[in-house]
Amino acid sequence: MTTSVGVGRLEALHVEIRQVPAGRAFEWLSRGWDDLKQIGWPGLAHGALIAILGGVLLALGSTHMYLTAAAITGYLLVGPVMTTGLCELARRREAREPLGFDESLQALPRNPDGLLHFGGILGLIGLVWIVLSTILLESVLSASVPSLAVTLWGGASMLTPSQLLSYVACGAVLAAIVFGVSVVSVPLIIDRHASASAAMRTSLRVVAANFPAMVVWAALIILVTAIGFLTLLAGMVVVAPLLGYATWHAYRDLIA
Repeated sequence: MTTSVGVGRLEALHVEIRQVPAGRAFEWLSRGWDDLKQIGWPGLAHGALIAILGGVLLALGSTHMYLTAAAITGYLLVGPVMTTGLCELARRREAREPLGFDESLQALPRNPDGLLHFGGILGLIGLVWIVLSTILLESVLSASVPSLAVTLWGGASMLTPSQLLSYVACGAVLAAIVFGVSVVSVPLIIDRHASASAAMRTSLRVVAANFPAMVVWAALIILVTAIGFLTLLAGMVVVAPLLGYATWHAYRDLIA
């Protein structure tokens, strides 16, 4: 049985946060799969675009292990904002509104300021990651950032397993922060016209009120996303819409 926790007014935003059991995350994924089957090609088109973007980033970073790790981490950091059109499709299916790729883009003009600010904050976190990763490699791990020549043409310089593990762990901390501020942010922005700051604060409160469920949800996101990367991003065509739709259902369960 769900209970509700009042959040109060956040920049003209008033919501109630529901507490859900830890296993509810599996249900979100199941509902997302049902959306994937019913919505069809518009969601897969979004997945293809996301996969192409990931492929471009990996191609640019393929010349050095550091660049590959940076590309994957950066891709994951800005990932939440890429689900906007997918959340709109899930919302429209729930509301029995027309479904199509053009219709999925109608989320963008509904609250452009909120989406722009949210995307900008994620981009800023990505820039912070670039700076921190450079400091981490050169000052802490005693490894060199690849030169321009290595970036363009590749080179033999490699990170040791311990250096790579430390580097990924640092990126995981930032990814956890992004997860915390984005659990329900995009749906709140497009569904309730929330500002980016109000949506992110609400997301943090959602995580605090449902920590076990959020741990399971984060683990499922990592697992499903890993499948997308292990298939050389071909699987991301399906993985991206699956997670985008599931994000909408998480929002509907967590926000009264």
